[in-house]
Amino acid sequence: MKLLLIYKYICITHIRSKDNTVLETGKILQGTYQLQQELGRTAPGRQTWLAVNLNTKEQVIVKLLAFSPEMQWEEFKLFEREAQILQTLNHPYIPQYRDYFSIDKNADLGLPWFGIVQEYIPGSSLQELLDKGQRFTEKEVKKIAIAILEILIYLHELSPPVLHRDIKPSNLIMGADNNVYLVDFGAVQAQGSITGVTFTVVGTSGYSPLEQYWGRAVAASDLYALGATLIHLLTGISPGDLPQEDSQIKFTHLVNINSSFVSWIEQITEIAVEKRFPTAREALEKLKTGKMRSKSSLEVPAVRKIAKPTHSQIEITKKSPEQLEIYIPSLFQRKIPNKFISFLLICLSSIIVACLLLKFILTLEMFYSSLAVITLIMFFLLIVKHLFATTFICFDRNQSIDRFMIEQYFLKLKYQRMDSISNIYGVFLHNSRDSQETYQVKIHSQSKTYTLINPANKQESIWLAQEIQDWLYRR
Repeated sequence: MKLLLIYKYICITHIRSKDNTVLETGKILQGTYQLQQELGRTAPGRQTWLAVNLNTKEQVIVKLLAFSPEMQWEEFKLFEREAQILQTLNHPYIPQYRDYFSIDKNADLGLPWFGIVQEYIPGSSLQELLDKGQRFTEKEVKKIAIAILEILIYLHELSPPVLHRDIKPSNLIMGADNNVYLVDFGAVQAQGSITGVTFTVVGTSGYSPLEQYWGRAVAASDLYALGATLIHLLTGISPGDLPQEDSQIKFTHLVNINSSFVSWIEQITEIAVEKRFPTAREALEKLKTGKMRSKSSLEVPAVRKIAKPTHSQIEITKKSPEQLEIYIPSLFQRKIPNKFISFLLICLSSIIVACLLLKFILTLEMFYSSLAVITLIMFFLLIVKHLFATTFICFDRNQSIDRFMIEQYFLKLKYQRMDSISNIYGVFLHNSRDSQETYQVKIHSQSKTYTLINPANKQESIWLAQEIQDWLYRR
């Protein structure tokens, strides 16, 4: 039913792309959930509401996703995965799953909507408390660390293990009962369910470790995010705004806490995953005992960067803390395996189609004939541009500058697109629809999706994606 709903939506071409839906206080969804208060709108088509179940009178949280033309398929898969995994979880400090529903676009909402319903936890997020100026003591932070570690032990020891992948102050709720709850499983991943070559890079800059940006999150990745969160609670400063030295967050000059606790936080926020505690259980044990394990004795396999493929003609022409510049030759120049044969087939097919169209055009009236010729020429130019255009990508964050720019050159023409680096929320890597051997690298910003390379082989795509994420992360 769900896939049929999506299919029907895609096939209707006159739907407007903007979110013009009418969601307001008092509206009833599925005849059951009456909206009471909008709690957040993280991106276009994503809303979170406090609602009441009219049947049980229970207050619930309703997370909504509009299936709009701008939405990428990966976003829907993440939303659906969240619902599937939440159904399997049963922990006192994880809001319980209640329901999952879909609403057809014809139900006066303008677009198809999908909703996840969860238990409502009265309280405030740690981010809200930080924004109000609250500062946390060492004792309070250690108590929070223990509480989250116990939740992570539960998640990581499930079969398959469940990784949260987005631990940060806004996803930790200090309940009215003074217990800490872990919420928002929108980036969740069940390790045993990873198949194929598609991965989606998710997380929050400053809190997510480097290996997660390469699509290789492990249990120790959640530990890093927890450590970065604890640093934020102790200092009142986002970890992304703190200085780094030897690829580690520097915070000790801002706090006055027990040295063993400092060492523990430093170990779980090591940039190299093999230097962290391998499990939440061991991290909890060391936190409680205060006895640190030698970093050299940890045996977690290192997540190694993929080196630039020897055949790749993509060039990183400049790389500094302030700038990253990338040159991508045209598709034809890159000499992708079998691409020459594909190019010949495209040319042959284009010539055949052009001849047939021209034969038909000659039978038309002058106006329609001219219009058809112009359309044919534009179509041909698009094909040629796709094959022969070179691409130049520049990321720049010098002082007041915050932008990335994509320029494409074809003959003497230049096509330019620009956006802000701060708008970027993910880099996506997935295989092309027509091949299991070629891949795409895309950057998602809050307003658009930019295809950086299409197509390329797996090694080249992963290498390029990790180089960009490495630079974005190290700020």
